[in-house]
Amino acid sequence: MTQFWRSYFIIWVASIGLFGAVLAGGAFEATSAPVRFVLTSLNGPGDLTFTPVLRFSLALMGAVSLGWTATLYVLVRAASAMGAAGRPLWNAITAGMVTWFVIDCSLSIATGFGLNVVPNSVLAGMYLVGLRASGALKQTEA
Repeated sequence: MTQFWRSYFIIWVASIGLFGAVLAGGAFEATSAPVRFVLTSLNGPGDLTFTPVLRFSLALMGAVSLGWTATLYVLVRAASAMGAAGRPLWNAITAGMVTWFVIDCSLSIATGFGLNVVPNSVLAGMYLVGLRASGALKQTEA
């Protein structure tokens, strides 16, 4: 894998981390403007009210997203460094992405936040483009 694609995947992982930080910021009024913008932009049903339960949920989702970011960072670096032997790691990342995508999109639609499918598709699309274009799954042993 070229340095360009290694960097591409690290930027992709960083975008997940940024989103996690935005979500975690919703835990407190002083740092909730970015997540307020995101939730308002998704145009879901009802008024947006930052209740203690919503703040807790945002903090929890942010923490999980940041944990996912740390895990993906290590997995992407290892898979990239391993060449063809890294395919099981790419398969694991892909399985996680598919699981997240199906559940997140389904629940977004079911709860009236169907517009969330758009950024989800962008994130998944970025991953798939990188996976395909980088040749990560086609690498052969030298």
